[in-house]
Amino acid sequence: MWRAVQRIPRGRVTTYGMIARGLGLEGQARFVGYALHHLPPGTDVPWHRVVGAGGRISLAGNAGRVQRRLLNDEGISFSRDRIDMEHFGWTPAVVRRQRD
Repeated sequence: MWRAVQRIPRGRVTTYGMIARGLGLEGQARFVGYALHHLPPGTDVPWHRVVGAGGRISLAGNAGRVQRRLLNDEGISFSRDRIDMEHFGWTPAVVRRQRD
């Protein structure tokens, strides 16, 4: 799962659900969140590029503020606390193939 998240390009985001679907775990978005929550300290996995459905940050408090800052640093902007998924969204290749 962490390798899948590492494939998200800088300046793009995807959702917990898209990562789950790409791994064959349809409906297991919370499992993806759980796995990212347990990343080891100092990891290079760009956890901040994974957001909730509709382009919203799901994390509360300081963690959500850190995620927003990291995304802003990559040029990702917000409108009414949402990311424009048409502009900044990224779909894992496995999910793209499943749709074709």
